Parts: sequence; C-alpha cells; structure tokens
Amino acid sequence: MKELLILTLILAIAIAGVATSAEKKGQRFKGVEVTWLGHAAFLLKSPNGKIVLIDPWLENPKAPASAKKIDKVDLILLTHGHFDHVGQAPDLAKKTGAKVVAIFEVSRYLAKQGVAEEQLIGMNYSGTVEVDGIKITMVPAVHSSGISDGNNIIEGGNPAGYVVEFENGFKVYHTGDTGLFGDMELIKKLYSPDLMLVCIGGHFTMGPREAAEAIKLVEPKYVIPMHYGTFPLLKGTPSELVNYLPAKFKKSVIELNPGDTAN
Repeated sequence: MKELLILTLILAIAIAGVATSAEKKGQRFKGVEVTWLGHAAFLLKSPNGKIVLIDPWLENPKAPASAKKIDKVDLILLTHGHFDHVGQAPDLAKKTGAKVVAIFEVSRYLAKQGVAEEQLIGMNYSGTVEVDGIKITMVPAVHSSGISDGNNIIEGGNPAGYVVEFENGFKVYHTGDTGLFGDMELIKKLYSPDLMLVCIGGHFTMGPREAAEAIKLVEPKYVIPMHYGTFPLLKGTPSELVNYLPAKFKKSVIELNPGDTAN
C-alpha cells in the first residue's frame, strides 16, 4: 500500500512536470501565437496558420522592423476609426486581399479608400462573423471613433472591441481603446476570453487602475498590456497594472516588448 502511494505521488509529480514543460514550450495559448507590434497593433497566428492583424498602425513609434515586412494577411480587424488604429489597413487590404472587419461606418470609409467591397465586413455590436474557421464577435468599447480626413473629422460610427475565437476554441479579447465599463462582466459571461489584450496607457483610455478593475470583471487566464508608452501622455506601465491587481491575477500578466511573441 505504501509503495502504491509513493508510485501515485511520483506519477502526479511527473504529470505536473509535463504540464509545466508544455506551458513553457508554448502551449498556454493552445497553438495561437500573439505578436505585439507596438501601441494597439497585434499579429495573431492561428493554429492553422491564418494571420490576423488587429489595428495595424505599423508605423507607430514603437513598431519593430518586422512590422514593415508583413506581406501575408488573411484578416484585419479595426476597433475604431482613429488614425493610430486604422493605420496601414487600406494599403494592406489592397496588397494582400485580406478580409477587413470594422464597424459599418469605418467599412464605408475603407471602400472610399479603394478596398474592394467583397473584402469588407461591416458589422455592429454583438454581431459574429466566421472567416476561415475563425469567429469574430464585435463587443462594445467606451471611446470615440472619428476618422481624420485632412483637417476634418468625419463620422466613424462606434468604437469597439473584439472577441476572436480560433479554430481550436482559444479566445482572445482585444479591448480596443476604451474606458472602464461595468458590462465587461457580460463579456466574461457570454464569451469567457482566455487572453485579454488590455489598454493601460491612460489619458485616452483606461490607465492601470481602471484596467485592473476590467481584468477583475473579465477574469481571463492571461493578460497582455497594450496602448502604453507610445507617446509621453500614455504613462501607464505593466508594473503599475500588476500592483493594482489582486494576487490571483498578478501572474496572469505577460509583459511584451514590441516585436515579442507569446504563445
């Protein structure tokens, strides 16, 4: 009996070791790769090799050199109409033929920039579309969305966030630019994101204190901070975010440098 107990303990330790090793080898995100390109721009690679770009301002001050070399994109998601989020989306869409998901008004703007109608998917809050086995749900954000057009600001519809569910069921929530709002709890209830890409810079979006409250509402397994350090006004830092978080969330924060990939 004693020998059986010892054997059971050895097996339990071995299994735990394998699980830990698997996580270290990139199994946290179940085969999804997440590369931060600075500001709110991310490149997500699905388990089946599909490339998803979110808010591709690839000329932001923190963008890595690799951002300028992207030549294959399957899907582009735009959270709102501000220049630092639309970025190079029109040119990338025309160059790669990628589908583009955006709030309806932003999709109309992109059409005027020469993006083909068959590439554009204009939608609104709570809508879900599926592209190549990847499900994209548009969720609310609290911000603004005017589009810069020379010296004018034109209608950009509502700002948004996205919950992206990959082929293997792994879910990523990109908050977009947003302030804190209580209905983030519904995003947890309805979609249960595994990974939250959360703005922390402050001034135009949540700062670390508000972002910590958002994380408590959504309860993701993992968190990657974004939209900080691009300009002097965006003063929030990942270390401040961690300081505001309760103990059970502190280890969920993954701090990336622009160009880094987490998986």
